[in-house]
Amino acid sequence: MTWNGDEYQARFDRIAAEGGDVHGEAALVRSFAPATVLDAGCGTGRVAIELARHEIAVVGVDVDEAMLATARRRAPQIRWHRHDLAGLDLGLLFDVVVMAGNVPLFTAPGTEAALVAGVAGHVRPGGRLVAGFSLDRGYTLADYDAHCRAAGLALEARYATWSRAPFADGDYAVSVHRKP
Repeated sequence: MTWNGDEYQARFDRIAAEGGDVHGEAALVRSFAPATVLDAGCGTGRVAIELARHEIAVVGVDVDEAMLATARRRAPQIRWHRHDLAGLDLGLLFDVVVMAGNVPLFTAPGTEAALVAGVAGHVRPGGRLVAGFSLDRGYTLADYDAHCRAAGLALEARYATWSRAPFADGDYAVSVHRKP
């Protein structure tokens, strides 16, 4: 799939201009009071840029160069890396790693465990992996939780939305896993 970063970002800019909240993911991440965050699958940098605005040290990673080009234009002060999340090794640990925007659903089928292992390897002890994705596209919570367990993470909380609405077997989940 080929993306146009500017068109993708324009959608969120329109939502914000109409008064919509486009920073729910960043608000949830900020509630954990992190000093450092890895925005894994950062796209155009919407979440990373909002976190940086709150003086959080952020690094963004995405596989799509068009999305990263938009992110780099919007926030040249943030470190942006082009890399597949499966097998990711930045040599850095973060307080929170966030995967917003259905990131696990954009990985090649069969590579989900490698994706989770790649990002989980960047969570510092006591830190969190926070991910939100639709559950109606073949990647189940049971699979995701198993991949997190295999990567050394334990489920801490699960919500139906980024604003922490209770989860009750809906079609979207935000999961918070913690590294002991």
